[in-house]
Amino acid sequence: MTGRRIDVIAALAALPEAERGRFIRSLKPPVQRELAERWDGGWAQAGQVAPAGEAWRVWLIRAGRGFGKTRAGAEWVTAIAAAQKDAQIALVGATEADVRRVMIEGPSGLRAVAKTGQTPRYTTSRGEVRWPNGAVARVYSADVPDQLRGPEHDAAWCDELAKWRRGDAAWDNLMMGLRRGAHPRVLVTTTPRPTNLMKRVMRMRGLVETRGRTRDNPFLPAMFVDDVEDSYGGTALGRQELEGELIEDLAGALWSRALLEACRGDVPDDLVRVVVGVDPPAGTIDGEGGDACGIVAVGLDGDGIAHVLADASVAAVSPEGWAKAVANCAAHHRADRVVAEANQGGAMVRSVLLAADVTLPVTLVRASRGKVARAEPVATLYARGRVRHAGRFVALEDEMCGLVAGGAYQGPGRSPDRADALVWALSELMLGRRGKAGVRGL
Repeated sequence: MTGRRIDVIAALAALPEAERGRFIRSLKPPVQRELAERWDGGWAQAGQVAPAGEAWRVWLIRAGRGFGKTRAGAEWVTAIAAAQKDAQIALVGATEADVRRVMIEGPSGLRAVAKTGQTPRYTTSRGEVRWPNGAVARVYSADVPDQLRGPEHDAAWCDELAKWRRGDAAWDNLMMGLRRGAHPRVLVTTTPRPTNLMKRVMRMRGLVETRGRTRDNPFLPAMFVDDVEDSYGGTALGRQELEGELIEDLAGALWSRALLEACRGDVPDDLVRVVVGVDPPAGTIDGEGGDACGIVAVGLDGDGIAHVLADASVAAVSPEGWAKAVANCAAHHRADRVVAEANQGGAMVRSVLLAADVTLPVTLVRASRGKVARAEPVATLYARGRVRHAGRFVALEDEMCGLVAGGAYQGPGRSPDRADALVWALSELMLGRRGKAGVRGL
């Protein structure tokens, strides 16, 4: 029977929103109530149900907007209140108004998810939510952290932690009072921002984290999901607000997220030269266990502005495999030259590239400085508005933002292979030979 109910709800989720609403309204009221109240084993999606076991102390739902964080929080608190008639629960938001508007009275709040006959009473003047069985939840504002100094709680629900302006003080007071009952716990529901408190919570012992994206919620209108993904997909804002990623700028990084967002543009019609930069993988010759092969195409327009055209990087492939990827990228963008680092066996690099396409013009360059040092002049080109990105290159841009001036690489992976390929291509176009070679086919 449980399986059949799950199938019914999955079928409802697949219907257009208007059609789903008409079908539910056509049901008899008792059936509507039974359907609406079925959470575990029904409406709950992956990541919206509390972790199993008793070893965890903090459950963090770090997810994009519309994932269903509020519904998950309200259902979790409701289950605690139903199971423990003397429960003392803290509801903490950025402000008291946020707690009332979202966590209590919102469309997915505590009163909305209550089962028939168990709707809690909210007394605004007392900042109190009381269930018929006697369980109580109290409202707290993170803006007034001293409210949390003293009260003891069995559980707490903290919403939008990344918005808390006085978050550290509020969190510390809450956790010191989270000592009532055998297993006091806290649920944090938030879209992430790189605040100190957010990073503190993510490092806590006893943390269980749930990740989720906006698109994971099958009950959102498809038009809304398509629209926000078209508008923000791949941007730093979209990755934070839709994907639930923690996006932060490193102190001293050569590139910032804001700078990269500001350099978006279209591919111009007057490209006069295209170069493909290549950072060959180090460490192996068989493609197993080595770094990725960075492959980035960059074009120069008639006004002397460079345009990043493609990130065609590949990983875990043989020399023949990455050489073919280079050749394909060069052919697609009608490049007039390939610039490849020769430090990892120059003769081998040239031979595999020429084997992939014997007509491919190849320039080998040797690195006399580290990756960060040779990226600094290229970063200056960005700061001066001399480079545009013709699209969103998430993996490449993550590496760029991990290059720290005067320091070590702190981005994803062990080496900024994509960023290094970009640096070679832009150095050839903008910092090397200045002539405007015509674009030709391969």
